[in-house]
Amino acid sequence: MNINILLSMAGGLGLFLFGMRVMSDSIEKVAGARLRRILEIFTTNRFSGMVVGVVFTAIIQSSSACTAMVVSFVNAGLMNLYQAAGVIFGANIGTTVTSQLVSFNLSAYAPVILLAGVLAVMFCKKEKVKKFAEIIIGFGILFLGLSTMSASMASMRDVPEVVNLLGSLRNPLVATLVGLVLTTVIQSSSVTVSIVLLLANQDLLALNICLYIILGCNIGACSTALLASLAGKKDAKRAALIHFWFNVIGTAVLYVILFVAQGPVMKLIWAVSSDNGRFVANAHTMIKIFQVIVLFPFSKWIVRLSCLCVPGEDRNVNYRESYQLKYIGDKVVFNPATAVVEVMRELDRMASLANENLNRAMNALITLDEEDIREVYEVEKNIDFLNHAITDYLVKINQTTLPIEDLNSLGALFHVVNDIERIGDHAENVADAAKLRQETGMFFSKEAQKELGQMLDLVNQLIQYAINMFARSDESHMKDIIRLEDQVDAMEKKLQKTHVERLTRGECSPEAGMIFSDIVSGLERVADHATNIAFAIADGETEAEEA
Repeated sequence: MNINILLSMAGGLGLFLFGMRVMSDSIEKVAGARLRRILEIFTTNRFSGMVVGVVFTAIIQSSSACTAMVVSFVNAGLMNLYQAAGVIFGANIGTTVTSQLVSFNLSAYAPVILLAGVLAVMFCKKEKVKKFAEIIIGFGILFLGLSTMSASMASMRDVPEVVNLLGSLRNPLVATLVGLVLTTVIQSSSVTVSIVLLLANQDLLALNICLYIILGCNIGACSTALLASLAGKKDAKRAALIHFWFNVIGTAVLYVILFVAQGPVMKLIWAVSSDNGRFVANAHTMIKIFQVIVLFPFSKWIVRLSCLCVPGEDRNVNYRESYQLKYIGDKVVFNPATAVVEVMRELDRMASLANENLNRAMNALITLDEEDIREVYEVEKNIDFLNHAITDYLVKINQTTLPIEDLNSLGALFHVVNDIERIGDHAENVADAAKLRQETGMFFSKEAQKELGQMLDLVNQLIQYAINMFARSDESHMKDIIRLEDQVDAMEKKLQKTHVERLTRGECSPEAGMIFSDIVSGLERVADHATNIAFAIADGETEAEEA
């Protein structure tokens, strides 16, 4: 074979893969956060999840990316396996959009599309327009690659060795294996099916063999999710297996149908096709739709089958006491589109730890319980560990391709980590005061104890509202947070005044009064940190919009 044909084919494939990657990554950067929220909100049942899966995958042009995101959602506890099953089923239909686009042969317009995208990137100043232009550039490169591959495949028709090799591919099992291996290597069923489509257009592959290669592609597409789940929890592995079993069982069913009625099936596909390329694209879509129709009623059984393959539960780890990350880290599925969500889950856990520790320290201040004092120091070490680990992770994901909205919120997340860590430090300060009381025997008056309890109640309520607003985007208590913060500020001034009056009357010792004053000031600063946490993301988004 002429070396120029091989080089042209390799170059075209490289352009196609690169264009697909640029387009998919750019779409995720522009709309990834919004699509993720849609995925979270509209997957309450299997049917709505399936519809979302179709739309989501059709937009980002990658069932592998959608399934990998679902696996990470399951791993983070944001989605259960039955909801995941619906999205995965839908993703299998959505992935056929790429082959449909390829079959319409838009290659002639690729240079114009590419030029339009490049001009927009070079001369437009708005960042969002540039991001949309990157999608157009990816689209243009993709079809430029297709044009190059198509031209090289046309030349292959004059090479007897290639014609004979592809013509000898008659065994359905071998064809399925070829599709499986190619897709596993390339990591994209859309790319493999597009190559098959171009070969069929040049009459280099028999159409019945194309059907079996497509079936192999479907199974090979599971490799991305399976690999992504290896480091995840058991439910993440089960979610990946749902994708795998859906395609394996669906392929087995179609094997039986093609063995019994291959002729009628091909006639049916030809009835809605105008040429070989359209035949392959329509076959890909019809196979996926058929598999979903047949297997959707049995989705619960497929979920149970995945649970049988991965039995048992994850080891129960006490994350309050252990120095471990729960939602992020080396042992958790990493996906850029869900990385920020997982960080927020980890920060939610860290904030709860800090709040619990503050209450434990305040209790120890009054009761002088040695066990509580010791535990405050232990939990504070865990909070310090989380502070460093989450900060390191934020630095790491800042260097990856994140959705624009997530990228804009990173700065706020760095501040949130610091605010939570400072709340933990205040809890430790209270424990120090409790230890000092224990050693010196100083006491607080009943009135002082009551005042500290009242202020702590306000601070606790403010922290809970702040965590809900930050971690769960619950803005229903926005006014309450502002009101509580004002109340805490007013109470801090009032208690400092009454404290001076008690000192003047000789109702408490100067040493105890100094501790009381420090604790009241510390609680006021805790309220400030909690308010910062509540408004961190909202302020970050506002600044991004103004920019």
